[in-house]
Amino acid sequence: MYPLKRNRRLRTSAAVRSLVREQSLSVDDFIVPLFVVEGSNIKEEIPSMPDYYRMSLDLIVDEVKSLWALGLKSVLLFVKVPDLLKDNKGTEALNPKGLMQRAIKTVKKACPKMLVMTDVALDPYSSFGHDGIVEEGIILNDPTKEVLAKIALSHAQAGADFVAPSDMMDGRVEYIRELLEAEGFHHTGIMSYSAKYASSFYAPFRDALDSAPGFGDKKTYQMDFHNRKEAISETLLDIEEGADIVMVKPGMAYLDIIRDLAEQIETPIAAYQVSGEYAMLKAAAAKGWIDYDAIVYEQLIAFKRAGASLIATYTAKDAARILST
Repeated sequence: MYPLKRNRRLRTSAAVRSLVREQSLSVDDFIVPLFVVEGSNIKEEIPSMPDYYRMSLDLIVDEVKSLWALGLKSVLLFVKVPDLLKDNKGTEALNPKGLMQRAIKTVKKACPKMLVMTDVALDPYSSFGHDGIVEEGIILNDPTKEVLAKIALSHAQAGADFVAPSDMMDGRVEYIRELLEAEGFHHTGIMSYSAKYASSFYAPFRDALDSAPGFGDKKTYQMDFHNRKEAISETLLDIEEGADIVMVKPGMAYLDIIRDLAEQIETPIAAYQVSGEYAMLKAAAAKGWIDYDAIVYEQLIAFKRAGASLIATYTAKDAARILST
């Protein structure tokens, strides 16, 4: 009842605004994606992701130490696999001396306290560029989940703290959890890509890893972006199967999904601010059309406000810098 109630009283100064602020942001909220390649002294900028790089293991050492110094405590590893090592069954993904397995060990040796999460999927290793085994143009579900579980186990054996299945095959979380338990990896967590939509926002990422599908698309396993309730069903199933963290991907266009889940579950929710979202920010900033730092901060707060507990983002180092000023 105006004028007895004046909402602007709580906005009169920076001190009072910070005092009553509902959401806050810290470096503890971020997961840093890292792209790893074979070789030495390699740091390749990804053309569609300005200021983001593919790096060889020797440079990853310095990178993770730099991240830790900024207060960033978690990385999500992706590998770019040479074409000659790709096949339809992801054989190279199970190589105990493969690039991912070596990357895990490298990060842990360089920075033992860094939380290491790993991408569990077939597409980087697939000659077809799909997240599953292909037979007569069909992506097979159950044979794929068996391979995914073995991949997750190999990552755990190499020292991963969390495995992150990003494939969207039905039942794979349970299959992974059961194998990890059977092999004694009771403390290895699962961050499941539970609501991963078939999105055009992934294009720069596929450039980064050369993992675009060789035929068709991924719409038979990734979710239809017209759907909302389906995300709840998918996520509840993953939690029941043993997921410790659930993820919504992409990010900004799917804040409603994050909010829906936050209202129904207690499990931590991760949001992935994906490559296309990052690329748009960088492109607009390069044109001078936006204040990059201000927009980055505002978008990251939007994830928290929607209900995300943690955020995988290519802006993590920029955000750490912004938060320190």
